Amino acid sequence: MITIDLTMWIQIANILIMIVIMNIVLYKPIRSILEEREKRIGSFEKDIEEFHKNAKLRLSEFEEKLNNARTRAKDELEQARSTAQSSGAETVGAIRKEVDTGKAASLSDLQTQIASARTELQGQVAGFAGSVAEKILGRGL
Repeated sequence: MITIDLTMWIQIANILIMIVIMNIVLYKPIRSILEEREKRIGSFEKDIEEFHKNAKLRLSEFEEKLNNARTRAKDELEQARSTAQSSGAETVGAIRKEVDTGKAASLSDLQTQIASARTELQGQVAGFAGSVAEKILGRGL
């Protein structure tokens, strides 16, 4: 059986002293390390949250700038296309005008050559007719 004597009181005191020493040496440092760790984790979570907010903000700014650039590029492309079409139409008109002018000049030159050839041949018709008649008849006229 358990007897209550002086050794029991010494063991109780020994356990209490051990609890105090363990608390000072082991439990308090571990608790402080755990508290410091929780504070760091909390600050890291705040930093992570702030980084996410900044990333979302920068992403939205980037998308807005990208959309503006696309819109500007489309506008400039459309403007260049319309300028090219009008320039092309003007160039085609100028070329047609030049071709029509050249065509008219060539046509009038050709008509002049035809008229001069016709007058020259009409002057020689009598001579040709006589020579053809001589060849057909086989004698001189």
